Amino acid sequence: MAVRGAVVIDQDRCKGCELCVHACPQHVLRMDTEQYNRRGYRPVLLDESENYCTGCAVCALVCPDVVFTVYRYPRAERAAAAA
Repeated sequence: MAVRGAVVIDQDRCKGCELCVHACPQHVLRMDTEQYNRRGYRPVLLDESENYCTGCAVCALVCPDVVFTVYRYPRAERAAAAA
């Protein structure tokens, strides 16, 4: 699968609502089950062990706390990242 984008997660902003986990079409988001963030919530984590983030930005659209910054790679960089 070609890498088309990346997501940066600000875990300290996350309140653990899990909206992003259920909305992610690639199923690369999960909730941390071991640690808490500064606000006392279990934050979302990026888990690319089985699938990769495509940069679709659905997580950013559903997140009420602006936790995600999504980057889409230009086509030339996508080809280089896949090689």
